[in-house]
Amino acid sequence: MTTNRREVIKGLALLPALGLVPTLGGRVARAEEAGRARVTLAIHTGDGPRRLEVELAETPAERRRGLMGRDHLDAEAGMLFLYDGLQSPESGFWMYRTRIPLDIAFIDAAGRIAAIHSMSPCDGEDPSQCRAYPAGVTYRAALEVNAGYFAARGVGIGDCVSWPGAAASCAAEG
Repeated sequence: MTTNRREVIKGLALLPALGLVPTLGGRVARAEEAGRARVTLAIHTGDGPRRLEVELAETPAERRRGLMGRDHLDAEAGMLFLYDGLQSPESGFWMYRTRIPLDIAFIDAAGRIAAIHSMSPCDGEDPSQCRAYPAGVTYRAALEVNAGYFAARGVGIGDCVSWPGAAASCAAEG
């Protein structure tokens, strides 16, 4: 089957109407995903920094949506949930309509990882069927990545996470 350039362009023009947009590398993303701000963050471990390209979830709506409906998350990618103030240890995350297993790191006011949890997808029809994952610590941000990312790269409690605009200074402390 052959496709000419005009057919490809016509097909790409239909993507926004479907709520989809083309991204670099030829991948098609949901419009919500493509519209989010992205930054490169660093997790400072004893073996050196680990860099991730992350989407920012800064508004209540972006934080509620999170990674819902995604079938894939690149290996060196994630989502950083940012809050204006400290969040209570009882608050946390759930996996309603989230299709991929994730790890989450809760980051304290100093920028250090205070807790890490693994979260399983939930295919429940009702949000009440999905398990909640409370932080268990006070946190200012949370970082979701593919399940196994932290363990595979030696990332742990106490490691510093820095990103452009972050008020925390733990990376400078060592």
